[in-house]
Amino acid sequence: ISDMKNSIYNKDEAFQLFRKRVDTYQKNKMMRKRLRWKIVYKYVAFISIIGFISYFSYWRGKSNLKNVLTETGIEVETPIGSQTRLRLPDGTIVILNAGSRIIYPQNFGVYNRDVELQGEGYFEVARNIEMPFYVKTKELQVRVLGTKFNFRDYPEDKEVVVSLLEGRIVLNNQLQREEELLLLPNEQVILDKRVKTMKKEWKRDGINIEWITGRLFFDEIPLPEVAQILERNYGVRIKFANDALKKIRFYGNFNKNDQSVRDILEALSATEKVHYTLNDKEIILY
Repeated sequence: ISDMKNSIYNKDEAFQLFRKRVDTYQKNKMMRKRLRWKIVYKYVAFISIIGFISYFSYWRGKSNLKNVLTETGIEVETPIGSQTRLRLPDGTIVILNAGSRIIYPQNFGVYNRDVELQGEGYFEVARNIEMPFYVKTKELQVRVLGTKFNFRDYPEDKEVVVSLLEGRIVLNNQLQREEELLLLPNEQVILDKRVKTMKKEWKRDGINIEWITGRLFFDEIPLPEVAQILERNYGVRIKFANDALKKIRFYGNFNKNDQSVRDILEALSATEKVHYTLNDKEIILY
C-alpha cells in the first residue's frame, strides 16, 4: 500500500519542477541574447575603430604626401658650356643658360607655379590667370600670368637683370623693402646687389636674347663681364694680369656653335688693347 502511495502523481511538485525548467530556459535564453549583442557590439566597435584608423591614415597619408610633394623639389642643372631646354608640367618653356639651374616642386601646377632660379633662364610662361607664375632668386622675385622674359642672376654677378619681351611682369626686391615695379615690353630692370635698389630702363633697339641660339653679344660691356660669359660658355678660366684691363669695354657678336674661344680672343687682341696667352683651359689677359 505504501508503494502505491509513493507512486501517486503529485501535481504541485510537478508544477514547481515545470516552473524551474521554464525559468532556467528563460535565463539561458536571456544569456544567449546578451552574448549575441555583446558580440555584435564588439564587432561594431572593432569595425568603427578600423574605419577611424583607416580614415585617419588616409588623411594623414594624403597630408604627408602633399608635404612631401611640396618640400621635395625637382632640380634641373645645366653644365658649363651647354644649354638646357625643358617644358614644365603647365606647358611653360624654359631655356637655361650655361652654369644655371632651376628648382620647382613636384606638385608644380597643382598648388602653385613657383620656381627658383640660379643663373640665367629664358621663360615662355603658359597663361593661367588663376595661378600666377613666380620666379625667385635671393635678390629678386618676378610674378607673371603669361609672358616671355629673360632673367639673369648668377651668384658671382654684381647685377640682376630681368628683360621683358611680351606681356607684363611685376618685380619685387628681395634685398630691401621697395615699391614693386611693373615691366612692359622692351623694358628691363637692373638690380644692383651692392646698393640693393632696382632701376628700370627702356631698350630702344629691343631686348637681346640671342644667347638662346648660341650667339654671344657683347654690347660695350666691361671686360670682366666678357670673361665671365666666356668662362660659362667655353668652360675656361680667365685671369687678368693687371686691374687696368678691367676698365676696358668690348663690343662684338659671335656664335659659340661656330667659333671657338680662341676666335673671340683673337678679336679682343685685334683691338690692340688686350693680349692673351692660352694654355689648355687657362687664359691670361695682359
